[in-house]
Parts: sequence; structure tokens; C-alpha cells
Amino acid sequence: MKKVLIFGGVIVLIFAAIVLITNMQNSTATEGNPYGKDDLNQATIDLLDDENYQNQIVPEDLEERISSGEPTTVYFFSPTCQYCQQTTPILAPLAEEMNVDLLQHNLLEFDNSWNEYGIQSTPTLVHYEDGEAVDGIVGAATEEDYRAFFERNVTGE
Repeated sequence: MKKVLIFGGVIVLIFAAIVLITNMQNSTATEGNPYGKDDLNQATIDLLDDENYQNQIVPEDLEERISSGEPTTVYFFSPTCQYCQQTTPILAPLAEEMNVDLLQHNLLEFDNSWNEYGIQSTPTLVHYEDGEAVDGIVGAATEEDYRAFFERNVTGE
């Protein structure tokens, strides 16, 4: 019986050490993050160093940009969305190739934005002009669809 208690205690200590180490790593990883928050979801933390997720915009800056009337293209996504995980590696490099300033807005971190921007599902790509949404793609699409969207709304090709 004594061996079982010792074994159980060792397992609890190992588990506690893993939790402590993970929390310390996450704390270090989230320092200076583009979200301006200390408490990020693990799925977001996992994307902090991913080159496809480096043009994040927070709600206040997004609202300011859209209401300024400046043409703005926004990719609304969630790191937990399987379709976003398939779409982002296509969309982000395409935007870079076409010289499109594609702002990325993380709905997992800023869940009030679902209602504020009328987002029904992710991924959603929206182009705003004069403070209004003028075009969008809801759900996953092909690279050709995204290219046509950028040509139609941003590059004018």
C-alpha cells in the first residue's frame, strides 16, 4: 500500500511540474504579443511564431481603420477552425505575393467581433470601403477564388 501511495505522489508531482513548465513557457511566448493581452488561448499561443499569422489587428485598431473609410481587407479567422487552418497557408502567401495588406482578426481572442462585424462562420474574408463591407468570401475557397477577390477589390487587375 505504501508503494502505491509513493507512486501516486510521484505521478502527481510530475503532473504539477509539467503544468508549471507549460505555464512558464506560455508566459514567455506571450510577452509582447500582437494581441495586447496576457491571457491568450493555447491555440493562439501556438500561432504566435507562424509566419502566416503576423498581420494581426486588435478590435480598436480595426474599428478605427474601417470607420476611417480607408479600403481595408480583413481575414476573420479562429485558430481552432479546421477550415482556417487549411485556408491561411494559401491566403496569407497569396496576399503577400499580390502586395495586399491583409489584416487578420482572431475571433477566438476577440469573440465580440462575431456580432460586431456580422461574421457567421470562419474563415471569412471581407473588403471594406468607405466604412462598409462591399465584398466577401465566407468559408474556405480556392486560391483562384481568393486571387479573383483581391484582383476585384484591391489590386484592380
